Amino acid sequence: METERLRDELPPRSNRVDLVRSDTSASAAPPSTQQFLDLIGVPVLAPATAPFDPGYDVLTIESHLAQSAHLMVDLKISMACWLIADEAQTRRKIAAACRAGVPTTAGGGPFEIATAQGRLPDYLDLCADVGFSRIECGEGFTALPLAPAQIVRLARERELEVQFELGHKHDGPMTSAGVEVLIEQGKGWLGAGANSLVIEARESGAGVGLFDAQGQLHETLADRFAEVFGLSAVVFEAPTKRSQFAFLSHFGPEVELANVRLEELLRVEIYRRGLHSDAFGQERLRPRRAPGAADPD
Repeated sequence: METERLRDELPPRSNRVDLVRSDTSASAAPPSTQQFLDLIGVPVLAPATAPFDPGYDVLTIESHLAQSAHLMVDLKISMACWLIADEAQTRRKIAAACRAGVPTTAGGGPFEIATAQGRLPDYLDLCADVGFSRIECGEGFTALPLAPAQIVRLARERELEVQFELGHKHDGPMTSAGVEVLIEQGKGWLGAGANSLVIEARESGAGVGLFDAQGQLHETLADRFAEVFGLSAVVFEAPTKRSQFAFLSHFGPEVELANVRLEELLRVEIYRRGLHSDAFGQERLRPRRAPGAADPD
């Protein structure tokens, strides 16, 4: 009975809404999401993540582009999946990325196989025709019979950029001596006209490249690549949550990451901006507090 009495004493619902509104500023419109990020000190960052498509359906690609194209520096159409999928759907994916202003890269596996089979010109013709922006080259599981300058020239004739992947897929984690060899190889490719270098990590991020068998990042070796090439020319594959967070914590928000699954892109980007609980306490990632921000009462 007491509950019914209290309910009867409440004003009509419409009046209750007006009472709540009267306690807030009627003149101030709520901020947009970007305005709120500005208010809490999150910097505006250029795209620095290259997610990859390991064979998603075209609707998934289109949906992620609609949601996150502004966060993508590139979209890698990975492995050879695009070659055996329905070609019309492959072309639709690449066209969707193009409309969204996101460059597309053909993953390196088909390049290596095409070169080993003596069909590199045909492969490059196909990549250009379906609309790729660049190709990934490498010697991850084959040996290239052509010099870097020859490959870059063939690609450029078809208006394709070139990215070269440093590292091998089946040789285990990199060593200090091995990194020095890769650095010389990278210098040769950049000198031949390649646009950037990517450091191998496959899809596991463990027991390969810069990661030991437990997935721990070898920071000293990563630093060596960054020291020689700079973070503007080198891209680190980071296929797992652990590897993504390790690179961002070590290098800061400017590091470019690749092999990030599309559904993990937003998580990577909130970490990059200090909006993840594991990043907020880190000085180099935590948003800077804006001048004039009020302390909570």
